[in-house]
Amino acid sequence: MIYFVKNDFEYPWFFLGLTLLTYISFLDDIRGVHPTARLTVHFASVLLMVYEFGVVDYPWYYLALAFVFSIGVINAYNFMDGINGMTAFCTLVMGGLLLYVNTKINYIEQDFLIYTLLGVVVFGFFNFRKKAACFAGDVGPAVLSFMLLFALGKLILKTGDFTYILFLGVYGIEIGWSVARRVYQGYHIFQPHRTFLLHMLSNEVGHSSLLVSTAYGLVQLLLGVSVIYIVQFDASVQWSFAVAVLSVLSAFYLVLKQYVFHNYHIKGEVEHAIRRQRIRMVKAWKNKRVQLAPEARLVEEVKIIEMPRKEKREELLHTGV
Repeated sequence: MIYFVKNDFEYPWFFLGLTLLTYISFLDDIRGVHPTARLTVHFASVLLMVYEFGVVDYPWYYLALAFVFSIGVINAYNFMDGINGMTAFCTLVMGGLLLYVNTKINYIEQDFLIYTLLGVVVFGFFNFRKKAACFAGDVGPAVLSFMLLFALGKLILKTGDFTYILFLGVYGIEIGWSVARRVYQGYHIFQPHRTFLLHMLSNEVGHSSLLVSTAYGLVQLLLGVSVIYIVQFDASVQWSFAVAVLSVLSAFYLVLKQYVFHNYHIKGEVEHAIRRQRIRMVKAWKNKRVQLAPEARLVEEVKIIEMPRKEKREELLHTGV
């Protein structure tokens, strides 16, 4: 708000969307909001941000992809806010990368990024500690992700290099593979769970939350520095780099996560395993029933016989009842 007033109410449509997003997220923290209402406001906020970009005349499929990506990032940021320091450290890394690129390209006002990072530093002072004094709730990740998305969108529109999306690469790999796994298990993707790798490393494996947050942030920093270097090459090199990096990181992520699943007891994972096994059993039973259907024989009527008295036992045995 200080930036908005100080800079003569710059980016009014973006700040209107940010205000709507802040309101619905804070309301969700206080008393809860229906998912439909929350997603509707998310959609409206992203629409206002796109209008601020001035790209509403782009092909509809570009806009649809931008909407899905933006809403996905907002919700992913909220999912990742689960252990001490994760939101603060990773946001400082991504914001710092955007700030450095802005000194070279000048795609957005520097104060916009500086004010954002100052807020994150204040939050990190209370959150990046062994016993956190506060957390970000729903409103914190929603607002921070929206502001980073705006800066990232301005950068991509200015340069035309989509490789900068890899500034969110670590979050993308974590959320993407976790959502894919839950879809495979038949669960709703927005249902709370504890099967993110960062949660398991902290809760089940026993690593310090600050250590896990720092590791994620440093990996993202290394990836971001590599992106800044690689964008000076042509598109073919950038795409090859993106595919190679995402493949390597995905392979490492999946192997590490599978190792944790096999060697540690994950709270709630037994339920997931039972559900998956039950689904397989039901499918197998249905296939077997279809195969045996032609040989089925139905009894037209059933005769009910009362329990015989003791003195008739011998007689019934001889008659074969």
